[in-house]
Amino acid sequence: MSNTRNFVLRDEAGNEHGVFTGKQPRQAALKAANRGAGTKKKPEIIRLRERGTKKVHVFKAWKDDVEAPKNRPDWMPEKISKPFVKKERIEKLE
Repeated sequence: MSNTRNFVLRDEAGNEHGVFTGKQPRQAALKAANRGAGTKKKPEIIRLRERGTKKVHVFKAWKDDVEAPKNRPDWMPEKISKPFVKKERIEKLE
């Protein structure tokens, strides 16, 4: 049985929208980064609050176009968008 956890995307004002699931916060952050518009030179800040806790995981996130794998299927393009995240800190809500 998998132990997936739910993480809610928060903005700077504390409004919550969008739920991403994953076994670890990084997995959910990669899913959120894939929808974002950050670049390596100007990464976007992603804040994910774990449901049921007061912990907010803060990540820097960006996407980069990379070459598709050699054994890619026919329908996959030659360049794909790959998400990257780097954990900055964990914040505690009051």
